[in-house]
Amino acid sequence: MANQFEFIAIEGVIGAGKTSLAKLLSERNSARLVLEQFKDNPFLPKFYEDRERYAFPTQMAFLASRFKQQQDMLSKDLFHQMTISDYIFEKDRIFARLNLEDDELALYDSIFDIMTGISAKPDLVIYLQSSVDRLMENIRQRDRDYERNITRTYLEELSESYNHFFYHYNKSPLMIINTSEIDFVSNKKHLDYIEEQIFDQPIRTNTHIHIIPD
Repeated sequence: MANQFEFIAIEGVIGAGKTSLAKLLSERNSARLVLEQFKDNPFLPKFYEDRERYAFPTQMAFLASRFKQQQDMLSKDLFHQMTISDYIFEKDRIFARLNLEDDELALYDSIFDIMTGISAKPDLVIYLQSSVDRLMENIRQRDRDYERNITRTYLEELSESYNHFFYHYNKSPLMIINTSEIDFVSNKKHLDYIEEQIFDQPIRTNTHIHIIPD
């Protein structure tokens, strides 16, 4: 492999396939896998029922959980040379800016700014970009109880926020993969191509990968 990474982070809107891709790449490359612990957030189901009421406790619970994972990632793993995660720490602020009131956001930002300076920095970030139609279909197929209340409007707002964030992202090399019409879970050729672009091709900032579906 031409490219040797210690830390790869995969990002995308809810339903984009970031966890699936992280799992597949970690299995193929014997990497340590770090997954976001969304199931441990007791406020998340309530948030999807009432965003305004539960946005702040949901966000603070995620911030604490993600920071704890970041601290663990800073410790060397004697059994793995590479770590692959299904999120970056900075993504937390995307949700905060979308969901919190001004006074809540001010308090959140004061805490986030302290934490972000001591979080793990990826050698490569992969952003899975997808259409809202595909996101809705993926969410429907996996049928998680607490995601049944996610609205199309919320996904549209979130997609716009993600696109804006990664349009300006410059903290690590960034690879953008459009996943609207591909299936790297079921189609080995798609996964092979993605893996080749990551590990065997020169990585530049804002590399866009387009896979033509079979």
